[in-house]
Amino acid sequence: MSLFHHQHVQTHRGGFSRRSFLRNVSMGALAAGGLSFHDLMSVSAEELRKQGRAMILLWMAGGPSQFETFDPKPKTSSASDKDAIQTSVSGIEVSEDWKNTAKVMSDIALIRSMTNKEGNHQRASYQMHTGYAPSGSVKHPSLGSNITREIGNRELDIPSIVSVGSTNGAGFLGVDYEPFNINNPGNIPNNVAATVPDPRYQKRLGLLGRLDSEFASRGGEVVVKNHSKIYNKASSMVLSPQTKVFDLSQESASLREQYGESNFGKGCLLARRLVEAGSTFIEVRSNGWDNHANISEVISPRSQEVDAGMAALITDLKQRGMLDRTLVVWMGEFGRTPKINARSGRDHYPRVFSAAVAGGGVKGGQVIGSSTADGSAVKDRPVNVTDLFSSICHSLQVDPKKENMSPLGRPMKIVDGGEVVNELFA
Repeated sequence: MSLFHHQHVQTHRGGFSRRSFLRNVSMGALAAGGLSFHDLMSVSAEELRKQGRAMILLWMAGGPSQFETFDPKPKTSSASDKDAIQTSVSGIEVSEDWKNTAKVMSDIALIRSMTNKEGNHQRASYQMHTGYAPSGSVKHPSLGSNITREIGNRELDIPSIVSVGSTNGAGFLGVDYEPFNINNPGNIPNNVAATVPDPRYQKRLGLLGRLDSEFASRGGEVVVKNHSKIYNKASSMVLSPQTKVFDLSQESASLREQYGESNFGKGCLLARRLVEAGSTFIEVRSNGWDNHANISEVISPRSQEVDAGMAALITDLKQRGMLDRTLVVWMGEFGRTPKINARSGRDHYPRVFSAAVAGGGVKGGQVIGSSTADGSAVKDRPVNVTDLFSSICHSLQVDPKKENMSPLGRPMKIVDGGEVVNELFA
């Protein structure tokens, strides 16, 4: 391996250049039989992992209203009671509760022409996490699990994929790519600290291993294999000094204040710390966006929590030189109806809604697509779920057409269809 020089490996935005990769490898290594082509491709995959690319998904559970967030329609029949305010980018307005996000709009691309057909919470949330409609025959892996499988750092003691709040799992990819779930960001997760000294803890692991081996010999190989993977990952984290990443008290009081004291704000700060420590995919969940009644009253506190955390996250990543390699995506499962209902709320509306994207090579300070004057339909540049997912893969240099074999023996692409939204990266 000494014949190979990592510094000569070249990448481009679409992924590794096979030609430049081979050109920069010593042909003597191949001639001598020291490295097979498979070995060389494995090295290229590891090189991608060392780039530290990551994604943070800010998930608005329930379906956030585009009218009260990033596509206000002032002076129309669809207008919110909230005022529209100017952002740092001339011509781009957002709802008044998003004052902090407005200040960092030069780093954000708004997509106002998202469109889909799923109007049921469970089905739409599943699709917006996996790229696939729910199926009774297969449990699809989330995009986060797929991304982690492709570019996650396998040497980490802490999890490569983390979710602050509940989320979709790894599906048929298995326990290796299941998200590590955190419900109380800011504190060391429960049961992570060892309750006995390390030597005694290791003895207990040894005993567990012997018990598992006995069970495996009696036909429980599959159960033991998965069980062992989980325990090995947990043990590595328990014994690792990297677990301090979960302790937000190590950050300054002023920075914690910028993120906010809400669980969402703390989750955003934790996400930045996890990316900095080497994690690949972090989801931070905000609940309470299913506003069928009294939307103007209930949406403000939720919006202000997310506004503070999201703006602080983008600013913090940028100041640390991490934003270019960290993609931040804000979205929910669908939008809300243009018409206010009899209970002063808005109902489910997948026909047109909004998403926001920052970092990861995305050109900020722009709006992609638009809705009609009353917000009832896409006016131009429709973007569907697979388009968005293809664009996410493009940012992270993951091949969206990569296939994984499902339990039914059917190869399934990471993203089935869709086109990269090239304007995001112009």
